[in-house]
Amino acid sequence: MTTSRIALVRRPSPRLADGLVTHIDRKPVDAALALRQWEAYVAALETHGWETVEADPVDACPDGVFVEDTMVVHRNVALISLPGAESRRPETAAAEAAVTALGCSVNRVREPGTLEGGDVLKIGDTVYVGRGGRTNGEGVRQVRAAFEPLGARVVAVPVSKVLHLKSAVTALPDGTVIGYPPLVDDPAAFPRFLPVPEESGAHVVLLGGGRLLMAASAPRSAALFADLGYTPVPVDIGEFEKMEGCVTCLSVRLRELYV
Repeated sequence: MTTSRIALVRRPSPRLADGLVTHIDRKPVDAALALRQWEAYVAALETHGWETVEADPVDACPDGVFVEDTMVVHRNVALISLPGAESRRPETAAAEAAVTALGCSVNRVREPGTLEGGDVLKIGDTVYVGRGGRTNGEGVRQVRAAFEPLGARVVAVPVSKVLHLKSAVTALPDGTVIGYPPLVDDPAAFPRFLPVPEESGAHVVLLGGGRLLMAASAPRSAALFADLGYTPVPVDIGEFEKMEGCVTCLSVRLRELYV
């Protein structure tokens, strides 16, 4: 068997503008433009060697495009989330069906635990879990129960200034955590932390080969990454940024799935 790079995605609902916003002011959203931006995002993944798989759409769920929140995948195990926002709980069933069809073993977060996938940042075998508004302490405990037997080290970190942990930080290929300092509760929680000059510059998807998928709205951060020897791959996701979305939450990346 060989490992395959698969990205699970889900097309945006026509009701995207009705989605939840918590830490920013609501702005008008152009659903037609959002669909074109999503298609360009998917095309960028495919151009750089990722096979994309679509979960069934959930048009009744405005936030359904943010499919990363439905699960956390470590090795071949998918832990299906129980969103802290109850209105988002119907999003998980179709995502679970899609990842099951890909051959993942499935566990589920149970009440009273809550977990959203955007609160989980994996760096090698270290799994950082943001405890905040959408993920609670029992959710963190269930992440430990699911993944520590697989060799993971689970570290809880505080999240209070943004929607999810990965709204504040992600990581470069060498494991350095990047973030926009005003939005990071505790930079010292990470062994290596690099501040970036723009809020949207804190979010990168590792495409492989030093290429970083990132928002086009962060040109100064892109220049910083280029100076470090990486290759930024910018995409315009402006309509999703209006809904507290970023490049990470628009897909679930399965790098260790055996097919």
